[in-house]
Amino acid sequence: MMTTLSQTVSVFSNRAINLESVASFNTIKTLRFNPPSSPRSLSRNFCRVQATILQDEEEKVVVEESSPLKNFPNDDEPPETGSASALEKWVIKFEQSVNILLTESVIMVLDALYRDRDYARFFVLETIARVPYFAFISVLHMYESFGWWRRADYLKVHFAESWNEMHHLLIMEELGGNAWWFDRFLAQHIAVAYYFVTVFMYVISPRMAYHFSECVESHAFETYDKFIKAQGEKLKKMPAPAVAIKYYTGGDLYLFDEFQTARLPNSRRPKIENLYDVFLNIRDDEAEHCKTMKACQTHGNLRSPHSYSEDDFGCEDESGCIVAQADCEGIVDCIKKAVAVSTPRVKQN
Repeated sequence: MMTTLSQTVSVFSNRAINLESVASFNTIKTLRFNPPSSPRSLSRNFCRVQATILQDEEEKVVVEESSPLKNFPNDDEPPETGSASALEKWVIKFEQSVNILLTESVIMVLDALYRDRDYARFFVLETIARVPYFAFISVLHMYESFGWWRRADYLKVHFAESWNEMHHLLIMEELGGNAWWFDRFLAQHIAVAYYFVTVFMYVISPRMAYHFSECVESHAFETYDKFIKAQGEKLKKMPAPAVAIKYYTGGDLYLFDEFQTARLPNSRRPKIENLYDVFLNIRDDEAEHCKTMKACQTHGNLRSPHSYSEDDFGCEDESGCIVAQADCEGIVDCIKKAVAVSTPRVKQN
């Protein structure tokens, strides 16, 4: 009996030893094929991740400084679809990079040609700045002809913007900014090229076209702001042009209120006493253009300020400010929606 018991204990002991050997072998095998990361590799991976995060944040800061987009996906919002959201972010970054590159190229040319000739530079700027609104209106009228667009707010606001820029141009002409033939030649030919570029851009991607216009208006604001700070005391001693007095203090200021979509009508009434006041208001006009162009980058987010009541103007919930749209965004979207509408009718027949 004792012999049998000792044999049984011996068998179980051998089996336990074998199991421990197998476990240790598997452990060694696991360690061999999955080695633990060394401190150097861990720090390298951490630095790589940190660099990626910093690079993304730097790009985001650049984009936000040029134009913070309301339609850019927020980090707090759940992604709709990973691939679609990532693709849209990439497209937005690409569009903005192209716009910034084009704007900086034009600025370099203007800096080289008009370093000490402020009024001539302003004349060229205002000739160029009013062109996008002509382009927007042209494309929107084409969409209306095809039955793809049925909202008047965009047409009204863009016409008011072009009306404002036209008076800026008249002011610069009265100040002698168009005295040289070369300045007129350069401004007019850049305007023609800019028109067709904007039409093409607006047909493909309205968001990109609006951002491009925002970049131009932002540069105009900075240019006037620097000029006012440098020449302020001198400008206060000079009289205001008659066209500026008539435009800013005239009787009918409906169009003056119309392009300022971030304000209630009648909330801004400039006082023009000297040339300093004129340039101060032109600078403020450019800031209002920037706000309007930024609002346009979210499809359906633009409404005429005269269509708001005081209660619902500037609502805190931005989603409530966006009107549901049945119209299209760009020629590709217009064709897709036109085909989608016509297809059921063909099936019914």
